[in-house]
Amino acid sequence: MPAAKIMLIRHAEKPEGGVGPGLMPNGAENPRALTRDGWKRANALVGLFNPPDGALPRPPLAKPMSLFASGSESLRPKQTVAPLAAALNLSIRTFLKGQEVELVAAAKKSEDPVLISWQHEAIPDIAALIRGGPDSVPTKWPGHVYDLVWVLDLQPSGAWSFTQVPQLVMPSDSKNPIALDA
Repeated sequence: MPAAKIMLIRHAEKPEGGVGPGLMPNGAENPRALTRDGWKRANALVGLFNPPDGALPRPPLAKPMSLFASGSESLRPKQTVAPLAAALNLSIRTFLKGQEVELVAAAKKSEDPVLISWQHEAIPDIAALIRGGPDSVPTKWPGHVYDLVWVLDLQPSGAWSFTQVPQLVMPSDSKNPIALDA
């Protein structure tokens, strides 16, 4: 059965503006890796999408059965979902930046629900590809935003609904969605 729920997240925090270096899981510095806060978010996402004690994620989120991430030079998209992949015993399928059309085609054919971790610049385009157009979706994902999940649900009509869900997994997370004219 093709996917009826596709969730999109930006990779977790990256090195910029003096927030600390990117770190590999072994502690080695790498500018293409997540920061310490990024690793905290990546680990917190496990509880968001796979709550303890068998509880369901808060709606409209769902426990993913398929994971995708950008496989570009940046390690961050894949690192962001690596703890969740380990917790759920799932592999992470990767596509390169520029392969968003192929990514969406694969995601739509995958086991439902789907979670995609990507660079922020392309997330609005991915959402538009899923929905068949950019209507009712922000056209830009601001560079400072790491704390949202975009949820696209296939409706009986064949259209895809769009909802922004705050992650609220870190003390600095906001409840505010991205404005349509961001």
